[in-house]
Amino acid sequence: MAGWNQGAALPLVLMVLLVLLDLQRVAGRSPHETQKNITLAVILPQNNTNYPWAWPRVGPALERAVRTVNADASLLPDHVLIYRFNSSEDKAGVCSESLAALMAVDLKLMYNPWAFIGPGCSYTSSPVGLFTTHWDIPMVTAGASAVAFDGGIYPSITNTGPTHKKLGKFALRICEHFGWREHVMLIFSDKKDDDRPCYFASEGLQSELESINITVEERVFEEHILPVNYSNIILSIQNGGRGESPSTQT
Repeated sequence: MAGWNQGAALPLVLMVLLVLLDLQRVAGRSPHETQKNITLAVILPQNNTNYPWAWPRVGPALERAVRTVNADASLLPDHVLIYRFNSSEDKAGVCSESLAALMAVDLKLMYNPWAFIGPGCSYTSSPVGLFTTHWDIPMVTAGASAVAFDGGIYPSITNTGPTHKKLGKFALRICEHFGWREHVMLIFSDKKDDDRPCYFASEGLQSELESINITVEERVFEEHILPVNYSNIILSIQNGGRGESPSTQT
């Protein structure tokens, strides 16, 4: 996740532009003919900047995009673009699947938004993505990178960020280049009380490698529970991946 932090604003600008394209396409729908406000529903972590898509990181970009759009009357004639924000964080500052779903329903009932921006976490994106599909409302996110979002269950989701399926395809090309066709070992930290980014990243690798019959073994550890015996982890890599292709995710 750390690699996205510096570029977190750019996906937000892309989000708003994608939403605008969809809004222009549907601007003639009769239920909204008299509606002057075009509302975007935003569901993101409010304070926890460990998430690249947290509000303190992307909120300023969204606010600037809204100001820029409203300053050009030719983009959305006779309409004003606004947003309404709800947090997807629980009291511990962690993305909450149940809270995000409740926030999505509240925003839908209170403001009838034209589009959703976020959530970003995989677990929070799942229920909200199902809701937006049912409501026929676009959902744009820089997160939701898990393999499951690549299928046809979430047609309302537009992902502007990198996905783990693409990561898996990248690993596949590396294996093909070096002739590694038999065995890969994945080593990753898995903290189950959060969004499990390393687990989902490894899932993308495993699904693509197994698609061409490369055998994959995995070793899981929790780097937040100290002490971590890295010597045993390295020994596991040596024993399980010697002469082949060990990979790590941290």
